[in-house]
Amino acid sequence: MARASVDNPDYYINREISWLQFNRRVLEEAQDENNPLLERLKFLSISANNLDEFFEVRLAGLVQQIEDGYTEAGPDGLTLTEERDLISEEVHKFIAEQYQCWNEQLRPQLSEKGIRVLGLNELDENARAFVEDYCDRELDLLLTPVTVDPAHPFPRVINKALCVAFLLRRRRRSSLTYTGVVTVPRALPRLVRLPSEGTVDFIFLADLVSFHAARMYNGYDIISSAAFRVTRNSNLYLEEEESRNVLDSVRTELHNRRKGDAVRLEIDADTDPEISERLRTNFGLEPWQVFRVDGPVNLPRLFNIYEQTDRPDLKYKPYVPRELRLTAKSQDLFEELRRHDILLHHPFDSFDAVVSFIEAAAEDANVLSIKQTLYRTSENSMIVKALIAAAAKKEVTAVVELKARFDEASNIRWARDLEDAGVQVFHGLVGLKTHCKLALLVRRDPDGVSRRYAHLGTGNYNSTTARIYTDLSLLTADPEMTGAVHDVFAFLTAYSEHSSYAPLTVSPINLAENCLDLIARETEHAQSGRPARIIAKMNALLDKNIIAALYRASQAGVQIDLIIRGMCALRPGVRGVSNNIRVRSIVGRFLEHSRIFYFANGGEDSIYISSAGMKFSMLIWRIR
Repeated sequence: MARASVDNPDYYINREISWLQFNRRVLEEAQDENNPLLERLKFLSISANNLDEFFEVRLAGLVQQIEDGYTEAGPDGLTLTEERDLISEEVHKFIAEQYQCWNEQLRPQLSEKGIRVLGLNELDENARAFVEDYCDRELDLLLTPVTVDPAHPFPRVINKALCVAFLLRRRRRSSLTYTGVVTVPRALPRLVRLPSEGTVDFIFLADLVSFHAARMYNGYDIISSAAFRVTRNSNLYLEEEESRNVLDSVRTELHNRRKGDAVRLEIDADTDPEISERLRTNFGLEPWQVFRVDGPVNLPRLFNIYEQTDRPDLKYKPYVPRELRLTAKSQDLFEELRRHDILLHHPFDSFDAVVSFIEAAAEDANVLSIKQTLYRTSENSMIVKALIAAAAKKEVTAVVELKARFDEASNIRWARDLEDAGVQVFHGLVGLKTHCKLALLVRRDPDGVSRRYAHLGTGNYNSTTARIYTDLSLLTADPEMTGAVHDVFAFLTAYSEHSSYAPLTVSPINLAENCLDLIARETEHAQSGRPARIIAKMNALLDKNIIAALYRASQAGVQIDLIIRGMCALRPGVRGVSNNIRVRSIVGRFLEHSRIFYFANGGEDSIYISSAGMKFSMLIWRIR
């Protein structure tokens, strides 16, 4: 029987719909009554934060492409307008489910546990007195009421700023109505903790702004009011080839990001239609981009309840990771690595071992140089502090990726601090994103020999996320491995290309080609009757060439198990195409971030770990 073609659009899932399906799995964690109640609230907040980024980046890019006249269909055969319409339908359904979860499940159940989010009409005398005092002391000082008229244009509403709109009528000119806008101060918490006995009570800050509207708009009658929030296009549009300095280009675009084109308007469900239409027109949005929500328009901020509520009985039990212990024969980590490699599985193995590796290098007089990539790091990064301290005594080089989405501003600050301390800072390669996670040390050991030591990770150098992301770290002194890491740094700092980076595979040089070769090798093993199997764990699977290769491997009889947290364009279980492929997604307490690839290879199995998935980002290396 002839094999089915792997080019049929029906065999490919739309990437954006696949992402929405992933985020629905996050929401399911909020709906799952087996999870602790406050953890469910956190998952709801995460699903809303994820959706913010989806609008800011993915949907904003799609709308931009439509406006620019792109017509080419994707692997799934959908045109951009068809894709937009499908996404609109799915997103509206999803948001309705989010608010149903909040209104019908989480809010009532939290109230039963003594954690209440109150409206103004639910405040007792003490709470109302507190609110009056809070507004006088904190809130009113920061409010700037605006009335839109010929002399006062509509204020520039920055990305995701919570605002309150008012429909106003002058008392002396009763026939005219005006739009009033007040931005809710970002300096204040979105949920204000109220004094209470026996319960933990909150009120939304936006409700307090509406409550004090009469004081702000003297001489007006307030016909109606509505909280709203605008999401803007947050993509960075860099002209790197024409830029003299990548840092300046990123910094300039960051300033523009807060003012990008609007892509979504969230507004109270019971808003006066006149307010809603005035806002929609002002922001240049189509009707499908307006989302009337039955509850707080700022769902991500519900995370504040989780943070401010000390109820261990409603949260996961604290997890204590395992600390790295050296063998009795080793005096320090370097001596241990000369004997054998160390593979760590975070967060089950503590990330402190990686921090200690860099800190020991900074303090050790025998370490001559340190090279480090930084993609995302924590606010008070001990690794960055170690690099700064080391710069006074040895050669330190850092490759700081300025285009790590939504971490650009903090990475610019880190780059400046490192440069001021004497670290040689590079900003990666023009047109490429430096996604690999590498550290390389050169040390003169007690035997007088200078050796390289390296860390290779699937995750970021971020001690905070390392406690909640599953990732792998490889610490090694293997000469072949560390020599290849040295060559990768030469590529990053000088664009110096080598014919081979074995045992590493590097994108964009040979990662795509090598991944396809590995899949083809399994296909050949299956056709020859030898052991053939693929198990791959990654964040996303989107590349059409990789998916087509997996389909062909399945048709040849290769058993394939894919563990994909997020987007997956591959459609499993299609008879004659992918009936040997199974896809799972794990969403739970820890964010599945590690990338691991297993190939049976005819009985001589090989395993790779990577800072990239099979969508091609930067680096993959063999550990067996």
